[in-house]
Amino acid sequence: MQQLKNPISPTLTTYGHNTVKEEAGSISLSLAEIRTDLKNGNFSLLNDGIKRSQEHFFREQLPEGYWWAELESNVTITAEYLMLFHILDMVDKEREGKIVNYLLEKQTEEGYWTIYYGGPGDLSTTIEAYFALKLAGIPAEHPAMKKAREFVLENGGIIKSRVFTKIFLAIFGEFSWLGIPSMPIELMLLPNWAYFNMYELSSWSRATIIPLSVVMSERPVVKIPESATVQELYVRPPKPIDYTFTREDGLFTWKNFFIGIDHLLKVYEKISIRPLKKRGMAAAEKWVLEHQEETGDWGGIQPAMLNAVLCLHTMGYSSDNPAVVKGLEALAEFAIETEDKLVLQSCISPVWDTALALKALADSGVPCDAPEMVKATDWLLSKEIGINGDWKIKASELKPGGWAFEFDNNWYPDVDDSGFVMMAIKDIQVEDSARKDAAIERGIDWCLGMQSKNGGWGAFDRDNTKHLLNKIPFADLEALIDPPTADLTGRMLELMGAFGRAKDSRTSVRAIDFIKKEQEKDGSWWGRWGVNYIYGTWSVLCGLAAIGEDLSQLYIKKGVNWLKRHQNRDGGWGETCESYHDRNLAGIGESTASQTAWALLGLMAAGEVDSDEVEEGVAYLLRTQRADGAWDEDQYTGTGFPKYFMIKYHIYRNCFPLTALGTYRNLKDGSKSQ
Repeated sequence: MQQLKNPISPTLTTYGHNTVKEEAGSISLSLAEIRTDLKNGNFSLLNDGIKRSQEHFFREQLPEGYWWAELESNVTITAEYLMLFHILDMVDKEREGKIVNYLLEKQTEEGYWTIYYGGPGDLSTTIEAYFALKLAGIPAEHPAMKKAREFVLENGGIIKSRVFTKIFLAIFGEFSWLGIPSMPIELMLLPNWAYFNMYELSSWSRATIIPLSVVMSERPVVKIPESATVQELYVRPPKPIDYTFTREDGLFTWKNFFIGIDHLLKVYEKISIRPLKKRGMAAAEKWVLEHQEETGDWGGIQPAMLNAVLCLHTMGYSSDNPAVVKGLEALAEFAIETEDKLVLQSCISPVWDTALALKALADSGVPCDAPEMVKATDWLLSKEIGINGDWKIKASELKPGGWAFEFDNNWYPDVDDSGFVMMAIKDIQVEDSARKDAAIERGIDWCLGMQSKNGGWGAFDRDNTKHLLNKIPFADLEALIDPPTADLTGRMLELMGAFGRAKDSRTSVRAIDFIKKEQEKDGSWWGRWGVNYIYGTWSVLCGLAAIGEDLSQLYIKKGVNWLKRHQNRDGGWGETCESYHDRNLAGIGESTASQTAWALLGLMAAGEVDSDEVEEGVAYLLRTQRADGAWDEDQYTGTGFPKYFMIKYHIYRNCFPLTALGTYRNLKDGSKSQ
């Protein structure tokens, strides 16, 4: 690998690394002690817990005023980073060795790799880790490789892996390009009014597929030594039929229709004379170059950034071309590198982390003019988006506003980050209050203008709802679109309520109607961006309460009762990522700090602050808090793509419990003063 700048250690906080080590143990409070403290109204233990958590955040705040914690996902992100440098012929053996150490450390005793902590083995993830290790020189006879190979073969081998895994294998000649779904480069030329065009894809898909379509069009093959090949991961030597896509039962289904279209496209791609191909390549190249941030980022996510570099490399850009250099440096910003390990994050979340931390501190009673609060708010204001992004295609009447997730991602602000930022900075007393008020006004106008026709909100685009696109062969992650969801719609209702927007406005009424339609029969709401029904139900209940909806209504009571029924015996709440696969697991899982906090916040928003369930949940958080003010949490409670890509935000286990404890104290204090 090329030696790139490594800014990680001075800026990225991996929670626990900067805390006082001798205080990292638990406090050893008994349930009886805590419940007595809560019932008698003294709140000494509650106050102590809140203070410890606040002090933890003050220690973790970075000099510029923001918070930034690790965003953990699965090993494919780092494995593909290793593959990239073999494609570019820029391997740095020392850094590659650190990646090898990380990959081997993450392998389970059973021999496979998972997509979240404690999860089942994942075939594609295991194949990518195995291949990366072989590229790095780990022989097939290595014990770790033997165990991984057994798992892969038992689960169908390479033929059964997902599309993105097959693309990386095809680049190295380990899978046939014939087995890759077609995405002809000429699709770049379709007008925005066409049923299928690049702006009907989700922002993350668009930013990834456009550069990848260049690679898929050119079908490069990188030669590797025999020792690095992975033909042993085929159950048997592949036949031509193995490169076709499995049809569904039935005379006609949309999936079968699109498989037929893919066959026709493959015939078209064999034609030697394709007059529009050159124009399509030029359009893709222009798009990629225009969408690169000044810092080198594309879309703020690893797949978009890595594939953009691959795209430019495939088109003949040299490794010292400024766009390539900046792209590689931006990817390096995502790396966490220690003396013996290197892991690449799929994304970075400083704006999101800062908004969450700031709101937790404000909700827990830190004065709104405290220097730490003012500094964080000034930093957030500096990150406001001021240019038109891809959202402008479908929302041409809107002016720029809002915030993105990362340090630099001007093309893709999102309503979730924007909403949380505005609620977090709402009452902070900055010196230039007019600047803050203007930013909030622009942000609210942009967010509300992103409401879709069905009354809900997606994350990055308006009316990104063509569900048929998830039936094409390329869409095996089922994430090609960004449709409105209940959790984001709940967040927008909460935003409107926080800033005094009317419940009977057309925007609010349509949003509430959408939420009612999205409610599950058992009373819960599905969570798109967090695990899962606990997350969705929390977001919706907070939104409905903030906008002033009558909390005595049956549909709200059903949501409240669903949360109460799913409380664990230890007083906490938890939900496994498997609930995305199995609806019967909704709300079921080992208790976690973040999910317990979500449940508490949802219940308290719905008027349940005096319930036994809330008291037991608060007691759970106090009982499990560490002496340094933080909480432990191994589970992944964030969602990238439901079912297929799960995330562990290292800040979640700390910010949401502080928000919940602070909210509980505020509500109890308010009831005592009445």
